[in-house]
Amino acid sequence: MPVIDVTTKPEDLTIAVTAEFAHPVHRVWQAYTDPRQLERFWGPPTWPATFVQWDHSVGGRAIYFMTGPKGEKSYGGWEFLEIEPESRFVVLDFFADEQGNQLEDFAVSRMEMTFQPTAQGSRMTSLATFTSLEALEQVLAMGVIEGTTAAMGQIDAVLEGLRAYAQGKGTRVELLSDTLVRITRLIEGPQDLVWRAHNDPELIRQWMLGPDGWELTTCDVATAVGDSYRYAWAPVDDNAGAPFGFEGELLLSEAPHRAVTTERMTGTDGPQTVNDLHLYEEDGATLVTTLIEYPDLGTREMILGTGMAEGMEMSYARLERLLRG
Repeated sequence: MPVIDVTTKPEDLTIAVTAEFAHPVHRVWQAYTDPRQLERFWGPPTWPATFVQWDHSVGGRAIYFMTGPKGEKSYGGWEFLEIEPESRFVVLDFFADEQGNQLEDFAVSRMEMTFQPTAQGSRMTSLATFTSLEALEQVLAMGVIEGTTAAMGQIDAVLEGLRAYAQGKGTRVELLSDTLVRITRLIEGPQDLVWRAHNDPELIRQWMLGPDGWELTTCDVATAVGDSYRYAWAPVDDNAGAPFGFEGELLLSEAPHRAVTTERMTGTDGPQTVNDLHLYEEDGATLVTTLIEYPDLGTREMILGTGMAEGMEMSYARLERLLRG
């Protein structure tokens, strides 16, 4: 996690966030001034950002929106006030409407981003100064500190590149909070094919099998938001275990890079999770990221303790073999 310090000073109306990276200033500056890179870590994991306007010049503006798990959108913007290449930039940071106009009665701040070299790489400091104590308290109540820290936890994959970040590391499970888990796996193959493999029943039946010795007996795929899906598995050998299944609803579909579903074990009332699937391609490889939100810590521990990650790794290995043909 690159964030090393978050300091709030109500007396100064400021929030300061400091992060350190094992990369030079030049590389970090690139990530913060290229909208396609920036949107991969600017929003919290379950509210990814999309920049729709970008004019990185003094007087220019950047407009973005963040999309929640049910398709909710929250807009924001920057007006660039000062820019010193590979050193600092200052923006007026504001909430916006769908047209990019600044919203009245919402917090506004002057945000200064500074980039400095260190012996190990670089340090970035973001200092946000608000117009009033009410504005500062408003963003704190919205969870800006938690959101910023979680968002920054995504930057390593951007700075390192997907293969350096994930190749050969298998299926990785990261505990982001008591109820939020991130599972990542690099798949050698283009994003479009990986998306198709997650949505085409004929392909799903060939790889989404979990541990060896199991078969997918039911594969009802949700094709539109609001549709229900159902998957069921059974052991090939009757003595290998009891059949089971999962079902849920498709909440959001943004082909070919994001799908959000609910999930619960078939035949039960819960507990239910929200599974947020993201695909990102770089140089012919696709990073599959699944964010799972559990209702509580106990449910998280129970489900992870079933060997879920090991079964996912076996399935992903099959998927890679399938894509290689």
